[in-house]
Amino acid sequence: MDILAATEYLARSSTLTSVGWIGYIIIGAIAGWIAGKIVKGSGSGILMNIVIGVAGALIGGFLLSFILNTAGGGWWFTLFTAVLGSVILLWLVGLVRKT
Repeated sequence: MDILAATEYLARSSTLTSVGWIGYIIIGAIAGWIAGKIVKGSGSGILMNIVIGVAGALIGGFLLSFILNTAGGGWWFTLFTAVLGSVILLWLVGLVRKT
């Protein structure tokens, strides 16, 4: 993969969808809470859920951008992406904590 293709993937994954910043915060809170339930069985508090969810959305958006155009998604697709990325993030954090 050349540098231009990598830049294009990164640009697609970080492009704002039609959700907007307030939507990202709301979706981040919901995604962080859902991921907390999936991975460890409990939430982490509203502020930490937002952080986990927004970081998860970036991770999920980056990973899915290799196979899909993630900038075209709406609320539901963004929520799915954020939950997927948040689960991956919490799983990785769990692996690091165990060692």
